[in-house]
Amino acid sequence: MSTGNIQLLSDTLAKARSEDRAALVAYLPAGFPTVDGGIEAVKAVIAGGADVVEVGLPHSDPVLDGAIIQTADDIALRGGVKIADVLRTVREAHAATGAPVLVMTYWNPIDRYGVERFAAELAAAGGAGCILPDLPVQESALWREHADKHGLATVFVVAPSSKDERLATITAAGSGFVYAASLMGVTGTRESVGNEAQELVRRTRTTTELPVCVGLGVSNAVQAKEVAGFADGVIVGSAFVKLLLDAPDLPAGLAAVKALAGELAEGVRRG
Repeated sequence: MSTGNIQLLSDTLAKARSEDRAALVAYLPAGFPTVDGGIEAVKAVIAGGADVVEVGLPHSDPVLDGAIIQTADDIALRGGVKIADVLRTVREAHAATGAPVLVMTYWNPIDRYGVERFAAELAAAGGAGCILPDLPVQESALWREHADKHGLATVFVVAPSSKDERLATITAAGSGFVYAASLMGVTGTRESVGNEAQELVRRTRTTTELPVCVGLGVSNAVQAKEVAGFADGVIVGSAFVKLLLDAPDLPAGLAAVKALAGELAEGVRRG
């Protein structure tokens, strides 16, 4: 039975902490701008300095994603991206870089594909786990059983609206790290990430030893530095996707995302 890379994920986050910095976690959707182009983009952000990558499984009804990621998802879906392409993205990106690669996905595609099948195939691809923003913890037992069996992390999302008791329930069920959504609403780049995120990280840490990574709204090195001051990881997605959307061609897009990853990697080093 193939074993996934939850240990690599944990080791990577621990290494960042041992260097007194936050980890840089990059998000990119599979199949965008094409399947091959998406694989190259993942390699480029890792080459630039990302420690961990989340590969998005494009979905037609993405409740957490803002306009930029929705646009990229639409392009990927129109291109005919399939779960097999998402798994291939994980496999090739991990094989080429040795970095931990997770899949971020809504629950419905996994449920339809088959929970055990998806977990087994993600582990076989060298995946480190799944981020499941819309799977309620109380309905997650089947997934967690197969994830544990295959050495995959189960990352849940907490938000500023999560009450303390609820936070404890969520973090007790999760593994790998906790994804702290910095504010209410959808992904996208924002002017300020702010105090809500810091308070959420503080509250989350009282419930768990897991690293807490902050996403939603970080788009530049100044913001990355701010978040790195209080979080174990800084998650950046829309800013990378926007560079690929705006680029005149793929090589220019790859150069741009690599450069941004480099700037962000400096930012998370806290001075």
